Amino acid sequence: MDRGRRSRSSGAPTHSVAMPADPLLDVDGLSVSFATDTGRALVVDDVSFAIRSGKTVGLVGESGCGKSVTAMSIMRLIPSPPSHVEGGRIRFQGNDLLALDNAEMRAIRGDRIGMIFQEPMTSLNPTFSVGYQIAEVFRIHRHMSAAEARRQSIDILGMVGIGAAEHRLHQYPHELSGGLRQRVMISMALACRPNLLIADEPTTALDVTVQAQILDLLRRLQSEIGMSVLLISHDLNIVAEVCEQMLVMYAGRIVERAAVEELFRHPRHPYTVGLLSSSPRLGQRRSTLPTIPGMVPAPAQRGTGCYFADRCPRVTARCSDESPTLAAIGPEHDVACWNPAP
Repeated sequence: MDRGRRSRSSGAPTHSVAMPADPLLDVDGLSVSFATDTGRALVVDDVSFAIRSGKTVGLVGESGCGKSVTAMSIMRLIPSPPSHVEGGRIRFQGNDLLALDNAEMRAIRGDRIGMIFQEPMTSLNPTFSVGYQIAEVFRIHRHMSAAEARRQSIDILGMVGIGAAEHRLHQYPHELSGGLRQRVMISMALACRPNLLIADEPTTALDVTVQAQILDLLRRLQSEIGMSVLLISHDLNIVAEVCEQMLVMYAGRIVERAAVEELFRHPRHPYTVGLLSSSPRLGQRRSTLPTIPGMVPAPAQRGTGCYFADRCPRVTARCSDESPTLAAIGPEHDVACWNPAP
C-alpha cells in the first residue's frame, strides 16, 4: 500500500484519518561501491532507513562497517570516482538527493542538512581563523554582508556555549582545545538551523566530561531548533542516552533496527547481542569483558551468505549459503538473521 494512503471499498463511509507525515530523510536500498585493483568492492549494501522530523536515530557498528560512508553518501561528499552509487534513493524533503546536480546539492549541504565530522582538527581549515570559517557559512547560504555574518557568528558561538566569542573569532583551530574545536564544528553545522544534522562520532577523542557537555548541547539545540539527528557512533551508551531508534550496521548492511529501549532489552541479532555484551559496565574489569572473535570482513571477502557467519555463535548451514534480508520480528523491530537470539 502506498505511503499515506488507505484503500476503501466503493460506497463505504469516509472518515478523516490522520496519517503519519512522510519522513524527512528516507534512504531506500542505498548501495555504494569503490573501485579497487581487483574490481568494484561493495561498501554499503542495500541500506534502508528513515528519519522523521524532530527524531534522533542512532547508527552503530564497528569501525569499517560503512557508517561514515553512508553519512558521506547522504551529503554527496564522496568523490566519484572512485566511489559509485550502485543503486537506491536518498529522499530528503521529497527530493532525491542523488538526482540533484552539484549546484543544487551545494545549496542544501550546510543549509538544510548540517554535518559534524569525526575529527574537527582535520575538518577545519588551519589557515583561516575560526571566525572566517563560521562567517563563510552565513555568506554562502544567507548572502549576508561581512558585518552581519560576523554578528551572527558571535551569536552562534554563544549558542554552543563558547565564552568570549569575539576573542575566539580571531583564533585559529590549533589554538583551541579539542572540546572547543568540536563546538566550533557544531556551530558551523547549526549556523543555518538545518532540518537534519548528521553527527559522525561527535565525541570521539574527547574526555568523558566534555563528551557529556557536547551531548547535552546537542539535545538542547535539537529541542530549540526542532531538527532531526542522525547520530553515528560505536559507543552504545551514547546512543542509548540520546536516540529514539537504533540501527545496527555490520559489513555495510543494516542487520537490526528497533526502538532503543526495545533493542537494549531484547537484542535479536547475534552481532547486536555481542556488541551489548562487550559494552563495559560500572565496576566491571576490562579484562573480563566478552569479545566478538574475528574482524569485520573486507568488502572483497564477504562471500554470498550472511557476512557475520564466520564470527557468529548461532551459525547454521543456511547462513553460509543464503543472505538474510531485514524482516519484521516484532512490532517495529526488524532483524536480518536466519537464527536470531530468542
